[in-house]
Amino acid sequence: MRLTFVPPLMPTLVEKPPEGDDWIHEVKFDGYRTQVIIDSEGVRIFTRRGLDWTSKYRDLAKAAGDLDVESAIIDGEVIVTNEAGLSDFRPLRKAITSRQHDLYFVAFDLLHLNGYDLRDMPLKDRRAGLYAIIPPGLRIQFSDALPGDAKAIFELVDKAGLEGMVSKRKDSKYRSGNSTAWLKIKAYTIDEFELLGVEREAGKPAFALMAERGTGRYVGSAFITLNREMRERLWKRVQDHAGMAPKGMKRLATQWVKPGLIGRVKHLRGEEDLRHASLQDFREE
Repeated sequence: MRLTFVPPLMPTLVEKPPEGDDWIHEVKFDGYRTQVIIDSEGVRIFTRRGLDWTSKYRDLAKAAGDLDVESAIIDGEVIVTNEAGLSDFRPLRKAITSRQHDLYFVAFDLLHLNGYDLRDMPLKDRRAGLYAIIPPGLRIQFSDALPGDAKAIFELVDKAGLEGMVSKRKDSKYRSGNSTAWLKIKAYTIDEFELLGVEREAGKPAFALMAERGTGRYVGSAFITLNREMRERLWKRVQDHAGMAPKGMKRLATQWVKPGLIGRVKHLRGEEDLRHASLQDFREE
């Protein structure tokens, strides 16, 4: 029997973890959402959008082939860990091209097993089946649920520098697409970026346009939440050091700034570009 790619269930982003005993809570890993398919034709590994990346994940495909199953569809995340043992997105691309031995697949759901479609089973039962087929010590690992109260778990996740957590209803079925049966709660972090310009339009919030330091790559906009005194100081700095728009960037109502102003931005951790970002402070470089 040849199994086919199943579009993944996508969690909903929320501000706070849910309360109550109806949920399990897992670490949100900072990697690539991935689906492993094992059947009579071997192992195939797919990206979140259904692209076949088996050739890019040679070592992981070999590890999946060692699982004691006839067939399976496993949902999870491909990650690389840093020295502290935490998943780290930055070296992931390099690992895929030249450091295959650094890649791990963290499995968190089981959609098919040995000819049976498990998607209508409760999550807790699917996970019990998944745990049973993953032996310790492989490059394929089981995503353990975190014990304790959701609020306390999130505080520990935040302090550990992790991207966030995912909360899942224990009795939920697996349904492709956006779902509120799984909730992701992301931690915030503060980093410094180069200020490219300020977008101001009458009657609308003001935004700072930010770039990655060193490369100049545009990473997104940050809502300006500074107090009145700091906002006025920022407007004056922008007006006194007006610059040209970076190549390829055309935005209305934007005052561009010459290089030299660094902004401290609070934003969601673990994203390649700024999300839910706000400018906290700024300084001269």
